[in-house]
Amino acid sequence: MGVQAKICGISTPEAVTAALDGGAAFLGFMFFEKSPRNIAPEAAWRLAQPARGKAKLVAVMVDPSDAEADRIAQILKPDLIQLHGKETPARARAIGERTGAGIIKVLPVAEAGDLALAADYEGVAEHLMFETRPPKDAERPGGLGVTFDWSLMAGRRFQRPWLLAGGLNPWNLAEAVQASGAPILDVSSGVERGPGLKDPALIAAFLDAAKRA
Repeated sequence: MGVQAKICGISTPEAVTAALDGGAAFLGFMFFEKSPRNIAPEAAWRLAQPARGKAKLVAVMVDPSDAEADRIAQILKPDLIQLHGKETPARARAIGERTGAGIIKVLPVAEAGDLALAADYEGVAEHLMFETRPPKDAERPGGLGVTFDWSLMAGRRFQRPWLLAGGLNPWNLAEAVQASGAPILDVSSGVERGPGLKDPALIAAFLDAAKRA
């Protein structure tokens, strides 16, 4: 049957080609200076052109200001904005309204109680993403290559298809789907040969595994 996949943190034409050839449903571009995958909006726009209309384009931001959200939305023209910070439901709604993009809200998970926040965002987000809660001393909120207990998601139902993230790779993808029931998987560091360096072969392997999951 297979599941959909999002390749996040794309920064090269080769990664775009591998993602499209493998049938990725979402391509993510990172706009966060502390990330090794950070990219300029103009560069993201150029990379996104072959994918437009073939996959959903996602602008990933962390607690963006109005000016930052507006600028990236105007240049990239993303289908979705992924909010990876501490944005409240009201803030998430406001960003969606001012940019015209759908919202993916990332919720950090370490234990079952963390999932209660989902109810606050379901009415404002196109999708929810559940990712491993980062350590308190982490410099960035995601892309750390660490998993959480996928069974916490088993049997969960939400208004829209949701994404599972955190430590996924071609080798644990099938187990993650089986344990969590996730309809969409998000991968970043799990398809890299070094920080921020996407490996086309790993992207292809991940997307092939997603089709078979």
